[in-house]
Amino acid sequence: MIILLSNDDGYNANGINVLSKSLDQIARVIFCAPMKNHSGSSSSLSLRKDISVKQIEKDVFVVNGTPADTVHLGLSGFLDVTPDLVVSGINHGANLGEDILYSGTVAAAIEGRVLEMPSIAVSSLGDTERDFKVAARVTIELIQRLKKYSLPKGTILNVNVPAINYDEINGFCITRLGNRHRSYPIKKVSKDKSERVFQIGLPGKGRDAGPGTDFYAIQHNSVSISPLHIDMTHHAIFNNTERWLSRK
Repeated sequence: MIILLSNDDGYNANGINVLSKSLDQIARVIFCAPMKNHSGSSSSLSLRKDISVKQIEKDVFVVNGTPADTVHLGLSGFLDVTPDLVVSGINHGANLGEDILYSGTVAAAIEGRVLEMPSIAVSSLGDTERDFKVAARVTIELIQRLKKYSLPKGTILNVNVPAINYDEINGFCITRLGNRHRSYPIKKVSKDKSERVFQIGLPGKGRDAGPGTDFYAIQHNSVSISPLHIDMTHHAIFNNTERWLSRK
């Protein structure tokens, strides 16, 4: 098996390096990650600039671009092999609910889906060496199961791992995305009247966080696994919308 591994925290981040070492035990890992942190970059591609790639050792590439760039390059002729699986992570922090709209980690997995690859995005709610090792072990278990039960085309697994010891994990839960309260207010960081400078507020706490959601699973020490697909059509109101549009 050949795994294309990326992230959004940058190639030096602890999460991706712990995961890379773990995945090396079960597959050939092609490490292709951004040069710097691109958290919150979503699925942006570098369409109007050149993208430089530096090979720092065998199967390890550093890309001066976004997470989506790294996977797009890896699956569009840059490599001399075709990967079997795209894995993105381990993200430093959660990707729950509408976090996936902004996440570069999830975006890298989405880019794999666009190019008809099965994809997994992995996030840890903790940021210690122990947390990343737990998340890496969870990832390996999922990959081993996928060898027997393949994902339907166009599916992404968004995986969130609680910050606890492995033997404290309360199973794997298939979940739907919850959602958050509004973000905390923006923060003014400059009082210069000629140019105002702000910082985006932290994400809000879970609002739709009941049973069945990714928030609920994490709160109950379970690994949350949300199967995603990228059809944003609001099918439930499709016919009703068509009716009122046809009226004069």
